[in-house]
Amino acid sequence: MSNKELDQLRQRVDELNLELLSLINERARLVQEIGRVKETQGVFRYDPVRERKMLDLIKENNDGPFENSTIEHIFKEIFKAGLELQKDDHRKALLVSRKKKPDNTVIDLKGEKIGDGNPHFVFGPCAVESYEQVATVAESVKAKGLKLLRGGAYKPRTSPYDFQGLGLEGLKILKRIADEYDLAVISEITNPADIETAVQYIDVIQIGARNMQNFDLLKAAGAVNKPVLLKRGLAATIEEFINAAEYIMAHGNGQIILCERGIRTYERATRNTLDISAVPILKQETHLPVFVDVTHSTGRRDLLLPAAKAALAIGADGVMAEVHPDPAVALSDSAQQMDLKQFDEFYREIKKSVLARV
Repeated sequence: MSNKELDQLRQRVDELNLELLSLINERARLVQEIGRVKETQGVFRYDPVRERKMLDLIKENNDGPFENSTIEHIFKEIFKAGLELQKDDHRKALLVSRKKKPDNTVIDLKGEKIGDGNPHFVFGPCAVESYEQVATVAESVKAKGLKLLRGGAYKPRTSPYDFQGLGLEGLKILKRIADEYDLAVISEITNPADIETAVQYIDVIQIGARNMQNFDLLKAAGAVNKPVLLKRGLAATIEEFINAAEYIMAHGNGQIILCERGIRTYERATRNTLDISAVPILKQETHLPVFVDVTHSTGRRDLLLPAAKAALAIGADGVMAEVHPDPAVALSDSAQQMDLKQFDEFYREIKKSVLARV
């Protein structure tokens, strides 16, 4: 074979490559359109029966030289790429997506502009046990010039015999504290039926890790005009976390704060494993503020400060941690809450870290 003949063959291969590229892209555009139609009809994108029919038809018309197994492998990769393209189109359409809204969402909590680029802090007891207990912590929070106070009124516990919270009475205590100390209070709600009552007493609805995929609760939180702090589930992927936030926003409430609180892994040195890389991913993928709960992620008082520094260094909008006047007698999570002296030291050190960053 002469060089001229070889060049002609190579030229024809180049032409076929471009024809294949054009056909693959034309197919991709059709797949995207099919995905949009399926979405409007509420139909699941992946259809294994349809994929099998297409593969069978292709193999029936395969006259070589490729074996059917090779042809099936090639087209499976094309099908897979098309499905990923449909998923990408879906992600672009998410209301929480930064592609949908490039600017950061900023949430006003009694003057605290969450998501404005400055670090914010939420402190308070794991559970509301009494007015005196919460007031003692609130006084310390207020003295530091802080504005956000947490406290659990409804406590979903692993054991049914553990303290479950004061319920409505706890919400009333938080409301009284908020008014007396001019603080914004955050508390977890576990039942969709309690949302309507809760919004009268608290400034932020917290949806805890165990309820991240309680879809009725997400919808109920989305139906009210009240900020929501949504915690990542114990074993939730980032995609699942983002979609949980989408449930809230899709029902009309765009005031959402995402909270990374560690995920469950095989590691036992800490209560959970803090997925610190989730912070920049969530900041890139969504326009929502991102907090890190250093208490539930580590479960250790000695790790609260370094975890908080890491959270702020990687771009978190805020840090959440638990404080109790006397953790030794706390009705829940006594081992991971700071006492008031430790709280003072923690905040003094975290302020130095913040100033150093500026």
